[in-house]
Amino acid sequence: MGRLPKFKRFMFRYSLIPPRKWRPAATVLVASIIGLGLYMVKLSNAASYLSDDPQACVNCHVMTPQYITWNHSAHREVAHCNDCHVPHDNVFNKYYFKAMDGLYHSAIFTLRAEPEVIKAREPSVEVIQNNCIRCHTPQVTDAKLSGFVEDHHAKRTDRLCWECHREVPHGRVKSLSSVGHQIEPIRAHAPSDLQIVPKWLRDTIKDKKKQHTVHN
Repeated sequence: MGRLPKFKRFMFRYSLIPPRKWRPAATVLVASIIGLGLYMVKLSNAASYLSDDPQACVNCHVMTPQYITWNHSAHREVAHCNDCHVPHDNVFNKYYFKAMDGLYHSAIFTLRAEPEVIKAREPSVEVIQNNCIRCHTPQVTDAKLSGFVEDHHAKRTDRLCWECHREVPHGRVKSLSSVGHQIEPIRAHAPSDLQIVPKWLRDTIKDKKKQHTVHN
């Protein structure tokens, strides 16, 4: 019981409790802020950003072209969004970068200030380049030459990988206009009862199965 009086004294000492006549209004204000905050967390599907699920990146629908082009690329089988777009030197740096990047993206999307052509910012460019080299070191450096060629690794990795590999994995050839909207539903935008196969086709399949069963 001794903790509650201490807490109240602490609140009054630092003027964290408003005067009595303002308390109802302050209570409503704080409850509204908390309620709106929880609603925004639910609406933005914020918990999904803690995972490595690529579909978390299309919670903001402006990223749909990036998701679809990745999903039609060879990288789909070996790397997800976080494998390329966040640091992997340590777990704290990974989630710090992810949080800062996410806050920036959410602010831009909320203000409707997203550019027509989405490009990586300078910090992201460095992270992506480092991850390219991390995964493809055997392809970008030659172990036979590294022993006697001065600064071999630096000379082979001093340019951005996509200066040559322009179509990997969000290139111009694999643009949204060329790949279209894929049949796989994006969970953030699709209703829970969505059926990929249309109803008329499902009914036709059932009828065919019934006819086949009757004849056999």
